Amino acid sequence: MGFPDGFLWGAATAAYQIEGAAAEDGRAPSIWDTFSRTPGRVLNGDTGDVAAGHYRRWREDLASMAGLGLGAYRFSISWSRVLPEGTGGPLNRKGVDFYSRLVDGLLENGVSPVATLYHWDLPQDLEDAGGWPERDTAFRFAEYAERIGRELGDRVHLWTTLNEPWCSAFLGYASGVHAPGRTDPAAALAAAHHLNLAHGLGVRALRGVVAPDARHSVTLNLHHLRGDPEAVRRVDAVANRVFLGPMLGTGYHADLLEDTSSITDWSFVRDGDVETCAALIDVLGVNYYQPTLVAPVSAAEPAAEPGADGHAVGAATPFVGCEDVAFLPQEGEHTAMGWVVDASGLDELLLRLHRDHPGLPLMITENGAAFDDTVDGDGRVRDERRIAYLREHVAAAERAIEAGVDLRGYFAWSLMDNFEWSYGYSKRFGIIHVDYATGTRTWKDSAYWYRDLIDGIVPAM
Repeated sequence: MGFPDGFLWGAATAAYQIEGAAAEDGRAPSIWDTFSRTPGRVLNGDTGDVAAGHYRRWREDLASMAGLGLGAYRFSISWSRVLPEGTGGPLNRKGVDFYSRLVDGLLENGVSPVATLYHWDLPQDLEDAGGWPERDTAFRFAEYAERIGRELGDRVHLWTTLNEPWCSAFLGYASGVHAPGRTDPAAALAAAHHLNLAHGLGVRALRGVVAPDARHSVTLNLHHLRGDPEAVRRVDAVANRVFLGPMLGTGYHADLLEDTSSITDWSFVRDGDVETCAALIDVLGVNYYQPTLVAPVSAAEPAAEPGADGHAVGAATPFVGCEDVAFLPQEGEHTAMGWVVDASGLDELLLRLHRDHPGLPLMITENGAAFDDTVDGDGRVRDERRIAYLREHVAAAERAIEAGVDLRGYFAWSLMDNFEWSYGYSKRFGIIHVDYATGTRTWKDSAYWYRDLIDGIVPAM
């Protein structure tokens, strides 16, 4: 069967990870500016102040996208670049114009823009007012969505409200390994609800101002869980269904509420919220990197350690209500992140979504791997392991399509090397190498392979 006509081949990035120009042209600080400048929060004290310099080099990056033959480019908009205080006041015209030029350039090169409104970089002023644990933040997000939708909605025809709200809520407010770095399980659950609410409000705000044929989505980093059934159920509730339920119309499931009842009474969920969260979407974005293996703590092997799931290492767990669950190391090849390479989890996850939510179109909005890439003396980056990773996962996507999954696209993470959050610049996910000292871009072998895949020169399987 292969990939259907109109299947989108793309690549993805995020504003704070690539743009730089942290305090230029009217941009105000986000929570990641504050977090990365706090000693001990990010490896080597790295910040996103310069990142990959995309804010100044976007034309060069656009030429690479065109050269790769991308059908789509998934980028995020920096909330604090376009609306510095997070709410009220005039839009920052220089910031809006940057994204407007980028969108126009994409369209001129035949690349469809896929705009993500929120990829973790909440304006610091809104965090100072309480952040995502506060209900008002959801309404400020809807205001932001409407205002940027009015600016770009005539040209952007695929919108994503949130990227990986699980990370925003639970890495940001429970484990504290992401901005804003808080460790309050009750606040994390409140943040999860208000992110769900923001999604629903945001979709409704966008639909009122963008082109009628625009499509709307959200991107979730759903955990593909294996292991003990009860451990799987507990983690699935707080890692997956805490978002899938409200966003797709089944609300908060009873087992999630029961598992977390000692942490919060969920009184932050008000009448009408569940209906608001369930705004109709046209496609669900799925980010996948590896499966997760879980067991009861009593049955865990001695080698089990916090962070074996690849998300958070430290005393505080992001898996609120799952303190009796162990995350086990997995056998096999691992990436530079310590994440196991197992493409079978991708088609299994896609099939689960197809079974549980029939009729809902899906897109793989992030998939990729970090390896220790170097530019050889001949100027070439030989990243055979990344090519193998991408090939295996693209083949898994094709298997899912052949099994009946309505899969609409695949986006490689990432277009270029970038600031990898709390790992700073130590991890390289890009298919394009970035010399952080000079900003020089070098296509890795994986970029040439991906170009040939898109062109149909090399097969997916």
